[in-house]
Order: sequence, then structure tokens, then C-alpha cells
Amino acid sequence: MSPQKVTTMRLPEVTAAQLVIIARIEGISVSEFVRQAIENQIAVTRADEGFKERLKQRLVEDRETLKGLGVEDV
Repeated sequence: MSPQKVTTMRLPEVTAAQLVIIARIEGISVSEFVRQAIENQIAVTRADEGFKERLKQRLVEDRETLKGLGVEDV
């Protein structure tokens, strides 16, 4: 198994209760349900052309910032 990071989330009580019920009905843990939901959202985001353009722009901006800090080999 790959290394894992523990993350804490704050959810409204109603959302948390719904999450518990859905996970239980699906026969999986809340953690597994959330993992699957996050993985699905990452896949959707990665396929979004608008996201790719925003990512490229952020990389350009970050490179410029790093150059301003004297880091030239990025």
C-alpha cells in the first residue's frame, strides 16, 4: 500500500449524517467513500481544459516569482 496522509475535514452535521448513511448502504467506510469522491473529482478536474489553462498560467506566474527570488533553474 502506498503511503497515506491523514486529513481532517469539517462538515455540516447534516452532510456528515448523509455521508455515513450513504457509505453504510454502499457497504464501504466513510473514508473509502470520500477517497472515491475525491479521486473522481480529480479525474474530472484533470480532464477540464479550463483547468489545464489555469494550471499553465499558475506555472508561468510561479516561475516568474521564483526568478525574482534568484532561483533560475526551474
